[in-house]
Amino acid sequence: MASESSPSPPPEFPPVDPTNFDLIVIGTGLPQSIIAAAASTAGKSVLHLDPNPFYGSHFSSLSPPNLSSFILSPPSRPFLSSTISEEFDVLSLTSRSLYSGIEISPLPNELEALAQRFCFDVSGPRVLFCADSAIDLLLKSGVSHYMEFKSVDAVLFYDAESSTFSNVPDDRNAVFAVGNLKLTEKTKLGLFFKLVRDYLSGQAADVISDEDLESPFVDFLDKKLPPKFKRIILYAIALAEYDQENLEVCKDLLKTKDGIGRLALYHSSKGRFPNAPGAMLYPMYGQGELPQAFCRRAAVKGCIYVLRMPVTALLADKGSGKYKGVRLASGQDIFSQQLLIDPNFEVPEALALSRLGGEQGGSQNSIIRDVKKVARGICIARTSLKADASQSDASNLLIVFPPRSLYPEQVTTVRALQLCSNSAVWPVGMFVFHLSTLCDDASKGKNLLTAAMNVLCTQSISETDPSEDPKDNSATQSGVTEEQNPAFIWTALFIQEITEMYRQMFPGDEFFPEIASTDEPDAAEDVPE
Repeated sequence: MASESSPSPPPEFPPVDPTNFDLIVIGTGLPQSIIAAAASTAGKSVLHLDPNPFYGSHFSSLSPPNLSSFILSPPSRPFLSSTISEEFDVLSLTSRSLYSGIEISPLPNELEALAQRFCFDVSGPRVLFCADSAIDLLLKSGVSHYMEFKSVDAVLFYDAESSTFSNVPDDRNAVFAVGNLKLTEKTKLGLFFKLVRDYLSGQAADVISDEDLESPFVDFLDKKLPPKFKRIILYAIALAEYDQENLEVCKDLLKTKDGIGRLALYHSSKGRFPNAPGAMLYPMYGQGELPQAFCRRAAVKGCIYVLRMPVTALLADKGSGKYKGVRLASGQDIFSQQLLIDPNFEVPEALALSRLGGEQGGSQNSIIRDVKKVARGICIARTSLKADASQSDASNLLIVFPPRSLYPEQVTTVRALQLCSNSAVWPVGMFVFHLSTLCDDASKGKNLLTAAMNVLCTQSISETDPSEDPKDNSATQSGVTEEQNPAFIWTALFIQEITEMYRQMFPGDEFFPEIASTDEPDAAEDVPE
């Protein structure tokens, strides 16, 4: 009779040297990686740890099996050292799952052999405006050396009345190129874009009054545009998250000055890079490349990286109770002035958050917590939403479902990002959709994404010719049949908790000083690639 197997020995961990740092970072998510790179660039000594065998944490890009394993994994219980310190209080550090309501369909047999060639974003969809400060940061810090991007080719808007998708007319030139708008509509929308452009250029700074700038953006648009175009501006260009016309449910009401600022960002993004015709970019190989790129920059500047290294406890001074360091799963104690942790870790109550900054106190160590829930969906399809798109065509699309477009109770915008194989994250012949929406309730969030997925499978893109009767539904559908729409062969739905913590660290140091001109990309005016 076979004897019972003995317990597996605890894993062996490499020693960390040195043992004192300015900053210890736990988790290689995007915020943690940016701060690690910034601190390293400023000359600080940084130790960056992650219990996972990969970079990115909740901002990683993973294959279907690894995605399932990551979001389904229970809170970890790392091997605890029995060493007791006479100098420090050893406070156990526990983790919790940020994911709930998980529904993942079985991977079809036809895709099992290709599973490792798919790379799904855990926190998708995530795109960057070409003129966004994030792109400026990539160029300024030199992180752009480690990344490549693809342009998002079009933004589509779902119109509930006609049950179709149409290209978003996002500037004067685009307005007059759209075939399914009447001349009077084109003129009115073109005049609105001219008004905004004149205001932003300073040619006619008084065209928008101070009173209007402080008023709700939706009220300002009511004066200038018909309802259809008002919704396009609000949700497809200004990217408002909540129903701006329902103050009872709107948690983020846009002021006109903020809405104009978002229009300015959108318009300045178009044409910034000659090889990116659209306003938005997506990282090749997935959004997980973003934290990895900042980690590479940090490593170049001296940051020490240790993956597969759990942290079991925090160390606090017995006298003052202030943070002093961390205890690794190996039992080794490491010390630092500052600590930044992944949001899935729970800081022991005995260690006050206001004391995580060592000797620095007062307002410099104030912490603001912002907790949100996001419903996310990932789908695999064999066909594009654009029925006429071949595999050689660019088919990276951002699709916007504004509030109340899917059903009357919809209070948040749903966004879907269709990506084709040119982003190098799945095989040729496949298209992947990433969907997301803010939610308070897991069931409502997933129901909203399911409704959007059903529309994607049954509706089409409007390509009406201007000579055709807009009331003719067959013309609006442009002959596209349901058989040409995407049919999802694999889906995943889950709720992700987003916890953001902001605090001022190293207030006397510049955040990513300009790199030397010799370090700049060879073609600074092209998309970084």
